[in-house]
Amino acid sequence: MRAEMDKIVTLSDGESTAELQKYLSSLKNDQLIAVITNGALKGKKVGTMIKGIFKGSPPCSTEGSNRRLLVYQHCIPLCESGDLQTEVAADIIGLLMLETHTLSGPSLAQLASLFVEAIKVGKMGSGKSLELFPTVLTALSACEALSYGKGELSGEEYKKQLINSLCSSRLFYLLLFFFLCFPHFRDVPLSPEELRFVVEKVLRMFTKLDLQEIPPLVYQLLLLSAKGCKKQVLDGIISYFKEQDVCQEEEQKHGDLDLEVQSIPQDQLRHVEGTAILHIVFAIRLDHELGREFLKSFKVIYNYLLLNLCPFSVALLLSVARIQRYEEQVFDLLKVAIIKSFKDEQLQQGSKFLQDLLPGHCSVAQMILDTVRNSVFGWDHVTQGLVQLGFFLMDTFGPKNGPFGKTTEGSATIARTPTQQACKLGGQVLLQGFKVHEPIRGEILEQVLNRLVTKTASPVNHYLDLFSDIVVSAPMILLESSSKVTETFDHLSYLPLATVQGLLKAVQPLLKVSMSLKDALILVLRKAMFSSQLDGRKSAVTGFLLLLKNFKVLGSLASSQCSQAVSSSQIQVDVHSRYNSAANEAFCLEILSSLRRCLGQQADVRLMLYEGFYDVLRRNSQLASSIMQTLSSQMKRYYEPEQDLLPPVKLEPCITALGDQVYLQEPLAHLVSCTVHCLLWLQNMRRSSNPNMGDSDDDEEEEEEEGYQSELQTILESMTRRMIKSELEDFELDKSAEFSMGSSVGVKNNIYAVLVMGVYEVLMEYNFITANYSKSCFEDLMELFNRYHKLSEILKEKSGKGRVPSNKTPRSLLSLGFISTLLSVLFSVLMWRYTNIPSVVEDAGKKEKRSSLSHLCLEGLLRIFTACQQRYPDKMAQLLSTMGNTCPDDGDVTEMNFFYIRQFQRALFTQLSGGDEEFNSKEAQLLVSILSVLSRQLKPSSQQFDQMITWTVKICKETSFEDSAFSKGLLTLLFNLHVLYKSPVSLLLELCQDIHSQLGDIDQDVDVEKQSHFATVNTKTSTTAAVSLLVLSQVDRVLDEVDWLIARKKSQTVADKSGSGKNHFHTDAPLD
Repeated sequence: MRAEMDKIVTLSDGESTAELQKYLSSLKNDQLIAVITNGALKGKKVGTMIKGIFKGSPPCSTEGSNRRLLVYQHCIPLCESGDLQTEVAADIIGLLMLETHTLSGPSLAQLASLFVEAIKVGKMGSGKSLELFPTVLTALSACEALSYGKGELSGEEYKKQLINSLCSSRLFYLLLFFFLCFPHFRDVPLSPEELRFVVEKVLRMFTKLDLQEIPPLVYQLLLLSAKGCKKQVLDGIISYFKEQDVCQEEEQKHGDLDLEVQSIPQDQLRHVEGTAILHIVFAIRLDHELGREFLKSFKVIYNYLLLNLCPFSVALLLSVARIQRYEEQVFDLLKVAIIKSFKDEQLQQGSKFLQDLLPGHCSVAQMILDTVRNSVFGWDHVTQGLVQLGFFLMDTFGPKNGPFGKTTEGSATIARTPTQQACKLGGQVLLQGFKVHEPIRGEILEQVLNRLVTKTASPVNHYLDLFSDIVVSAPMILLESSSKVTETFDHLSYLPLATVQGLLKAVQPLLKVSMSLKDALILVLRKAMFSSQLDGRKSAVTGFLLLLKNFKVLGSLASSQCSQAVSSSQIQVDVHSRYNSAANEAFCLEILSSLRRCLGQQADVRLMLYEGFYDVLRRNSQLASSIMQTLSSQMKRYYEPEQDLLPPVKLEPCITALGDQVYLQEPLAHLVSCTVHCLLWLQNMRRSSNPNMGDSDDDEEEEEEEGYQSELQTILESMTRRMIKSELEDFELDKSAEFSMGSSVGVKNNIYAVLVMGVYEVLMEYNFITANYSKSCFEDLMELFNRYHKLSEILKEKSGKGRVPSNKTPRSLLSLGFISTLLSVLFSVLMWRYTNIPSVVEDAGKKEKRSSLSHLCLEGLLRIFTACQQRYPDKMAQLLSTMGNTCPDDGDVTEMNFFYIRQFQRALFTQLSGGDEEFNSKEAQLLVSILSVLSRQLKPSSQQFDQMITWTVKICKETSFEDSAFSKGLLTLLFNLHVLYKSPVSLLLELCQDIHSQLGDIDQDVDVEKQSHFATVNTKTSTTAAVSLLVLSQVDRVLDEVDWLIARKKSQTVADKSGSGKNHFHTDAPLD
């Protein structure tokens, strides 16, 4: 065989090809095959020999063409056998590729069929020869005509038949073909239809493949997408992973009940998803057209259904956002998607009509939170996008400044509007990301603290809430970045007071376990105490008071409001070794010493101190002696000890003058209030604890307490007695006094009046609590109130006079606890039984042209219920149970709520049954408002809700008062209930017929049938805009819902036609 090979090589090197052709013709096919095999195995001169064979085999002759085909037919299996060296096989394939275009059409067809059959029967072992296959198909498609069966096909049609044959083969060989051939298959010229056909076939294979085989196939698909079908490829990949996520979710909810089906491990799925995301992002970096198609697929649909969004696609979007040219587009897209998702959810929750037609809701917020949870499986390329998204949402949708710098939105903890929910979602993303991803913790913390420091002109409550949540959830992790917190402390003097309070309150758990952090804060606060800026000194007081509240001294009595705790599982340090209670005492006393210096500063600083001492005492009762001595000595500076002198307080030292301006120097009323509350709390705690008298140290301490308590009691009793005796003239505050804010005298008198009124209030509260229902004490209390009322009336009378208006009514110093106790005493009957108020008292109110007590009771109840529902919705059941002195189980909450509803229903029915003369419109409106608030606590699926709506419909049908405001309130209640019960269309039809019947038709010749479904729609109420506009607004609402639903259906139709929305949206309910 060596001789034949050498002969072929020698003749090939010669100038004449005739001898070479003659020699090759003399060799039989078996001999030629043996020569090629022997040369290939030895790897010597095989390339030169094959070149010689091609040289001596002219394609224009039949013999030469057949010999060339023989070489191809033998070399392809030979390269696949695995017996050849890699370099030798590569050289052979390269030579074959160069000569492919010289093959005849029939030869190319045979060769292509050879490849197809080899793939089908699994003979493509190494796949080395598959690099030749695209070249063969390319040459084949250029042929004009080929025999096929009994007819002829063009080369292009023949190629289509081959591809169809491959894609229709059995699964095993199809997989083998695509895995081995795909790197070269993209070089095959395919028409758009052929490409779409191939992509569809490959995407269908995904569910049959092993999970680990998905990423390389995704990679090859993305390379193939350079030819086209970009949207189809991306949608198919996303849909596959979306279905896998749905299966995982179903298994977690219901368990894997099908034991024959092996579920995919979650961690394995997440790692494969992460790899697929990396492949897609890499492809988008190289092919910007693919990136544009990717974003376009979301933009087309997100206005309606957001069908393409899922945790996988969200993670993919966030990874793509790392590419600068797509960052803004991605976050704008997510912003719109999030807001629209929240709006849609709100719309569906408020309409039973939409709930019945669209039982499911696509929650983008849940997808994003799922993405955060999934990212723990090595999705480092997603985490940076999550951080950006979290801060983007908080910056964009956080509370904004309204007019005069007031915050336009309420508490961030209760998110009601879509913007508030979006802001809260941003905080949740950052908090969860901080917990599970160590690399991004420093960045999150730094950005949060930077915003607290830099956003001094806008609200930062949402960032304070986030920082507090981070501290509570991961205090020890946060200590690793304590230097960033320490740097923030340096800016305390320049931050708004509200920010300082929120920040220092949030870091309290850290201060208990980090001496360096505590020392750094104390150093900053001491410097701030001597700041030239008032806000800086107020910040120092705030910080010191918080420290006193949270560092308990050994032996302090337990309080109902304990300081923020940190669980031992989170903090593994020996707290008592460095921060024990005994050491805290010296620390707290040192702080108190610093705070005493505040008593010589401005009124605002002193005021903060007085307002904070009471909370400090309740949490740190061992500091009572120091606090009470401080308050006592301060009070004596303004107390007149001579018992015969009036008044008992010195007002002149409480003010200061700077030029012709007069300022408050000492908030005397707040000082007395703080002293009274601290004294009463200590006395109450002493009575409740009832200590045993045995320890000499305790006896000495108790004697000391009794000493200053007795002294303060004497002072307060003397102040009460002499304040009653004092006339307004003693304070220079009679009717002839000037109260204009335009003069220094008027300002001084206003300050005096506020101080005196505050002292009156504090003494009223003190005497009421200590009176023990003594008649003489209550008489003193009434005297104090009469003087308070007299001075208050003078201020009201003088407030409207003069060019410069006087100050607003000062904030009352009466505590909420005192007001609650006072109301309980004044109204010994239960709150809802307001009709039991004596008629004599009601008549007195009417004569004086003021609101009746029943009206005031209802108004107070409405405010309490509304405030609780808006700010503390979870506490509503507790409020109702407290009113009835019951503690119901969870199952009884609805029944208890409905019990109160029935009471107010009876009260309203009593109003409506009395006729026009006894009907009180304002009270009836308040009762309807209360029923509206309480009915929101009922579940629409409950029996009580059905009873409530039945009762409301009955009242509307039978009540015929000509009161527009009441009718509007009653119909509003009916609509609010009815939309949660069923579609209000039939209800609106009857109301519109009633209004039409009352108003008549615009065409005077048309006779309108007299109808009266609802008696509340009568001649008076129908002619007013209130009721008519209310009904029309409800009609608009229904039409908006129908428009929204139609838009959803249209987008679903578009999605179904494009094939991207399969099985993502369905409903069996008819549109009508």
